[in-house]
Amino acid sequence: MLANTPSGVRFDTAAGRWVLAATVLGSGMAQLDATVVNVALPAIGRDLGAQTSGLQLVVSAYAVTLAALILLSGSLGDRVGRKRVFVVGVVWFVVASALCAAAPNPEMLIAARALQGIGGALLTPGSLAIIQATFVPGDRGKAIGAWSALGGVAAAIGPLLGGYLVQALSWRTIFLINVPLGCLVGWLALRHVPESRDPSAGGRLDYAGATSATLGLAGTTYAIVEGPNRGWNSAVVLMAGALGVIAVVAFVLIERRTANPMLPLDIFSARQFTSANAVTFVVYTALGGVFFLLVVVLQTALGYSPVAAGAASLPVTVIMLALSSASGALAQRIGPRLPLTVGPLVIAAGMVLMTRIGPGASYGAVILPAVVVFGLGLAATVAPVTAAALAAADERHAGVASGVNNAVARTAGLLAVALLPPLAGLTGDAFQSPTAITAGFHTAMLISAGLAAAGGILAFATISNDLLDEAPSEEPPAHHFHCALAEVPAGERGGHR
Repeated sequence: MLANTPSGVRFDTAAGRWVLAATVLGSGMAQLDATVVNVALPAIGRDLGAQTSGLQLVVSAYAVTLAALILLSGSLGDRVGRKRVFVVGVVWFVVASALCAAAPNPEMLIAARALQGIGGALLTPGSLAIIQATFVPGDRGKAIGAWSALGGVAAAIGPLLGGYLVQALSWRTIFLINVPLGCLVGWLALRHVPESRDPSAGGRLDYAGATSATLGLAGTTYAIVEGPNRGWNSAVVLMAGALGVIAVVAFVLIERRTANPMLPLDIFSARQFTSANAVTFVVYTALGGVFFLLVVVLQTALGYSPVAAGAASLPVTVIMLALSSASGALAQRIGPRLPLTVGPLVIAAGMVLMTRIGPGASYGAVILPAVVVFGLGLAATVAPVTAAALAAADERHAGVASGVNNAVARTAGLLAVALLPPLAGLTGDAFQSPTAITAGFHTAMLISAGLAAAGGILAFATISNDLLDEAPSEEPPAHHFHCALAEVPAGERGGHR
């Protein structure tokens, strides 16, 4: 039976641990597949006869559908039930993963990866929205910190796990492992996760808003991803970008006029919500540069194998696992402004230290200190910025708030991957030249450090220190949590100012 209080689930109960396990494993699958495939690309190319452009689409097909549908997923969760959408996403992801593993040619693999991105979009914001709607306000910072730490482990071990599976078995196994994992996540969610939804989200589904939002995110994301490859003046890129911009404008107009908007625009009337997402965008753009380029420079300039390059960043995983939950709890106790000011500045310091990485650099003397400092800053930042973005929105919009924050973070990462290499001079065959990749990496790290520092300054100037304060609600009970053994009414939770 769920050990709930009138305000929700406590973090230190069995019920809280089951909810956390289901949401972390679910979102971890999506994060793992965002990184694990990179190290398998050479093997996929050899096995399926794929050219470089086809391999790029194997990566971007997943990223585009994930970013395009993540906002719609958050809205659907608020409307029809966050647990329901999460479970549908898990099932969809498992089926798409099996299709990826069975793909006989590049075209089928690209299509299956696009389907996989849809599943990832359904389950990723749902996992965070479930946490926000399920845990009591005082425990949300700690729960989000644990979610950030454990979910970050999946993303960090992706290259290492992928390298091992490709070398020991086959590239197809990186997709097959999602089948048993997904079955476990689905069972955990059905058995232990309470249902929650926005009781005010009634009426007809906002089909026009959903269509325009999807087209807007898909068009702009595709243009960002393919612009450096096809050329920014390519007709396809220009058309996709124009379609995206037009659709985004149409979406705003539709949401202002419709009776039951998919994205209630009044969510942005909360200055803190807009500020937290602005900090997210700036910081995650900086992070995207490290996650994309570090593994490349280690292989090209220092001669690391794919597995060794993935293992080089394992200290970040250990630090995130050890400190993120405490970071979230600290932000809950003292307020998010200080962590969100200091964290990005420490991230920037780690990036500056990374400019020492080059041919012949010692791991213990050069790489490890930079990775450790970067990891400390990351652990201080991720949980507080996520908690701040969710806390700034009304709890009944938890799914939408999570979708917006996820879309912002993923768009920022895509922007870094698309724009940072050309800004740093990494064009043409630079990725194959130790000298060129080293010089470009140093430039990219300085740009990223500037962005991270700007994120810390922005947080200091705009984030309220009482944003995560727990406040009891004066509203009547608004929604119910459902489980197989009990149905416990839960009142509207406070803490959103």
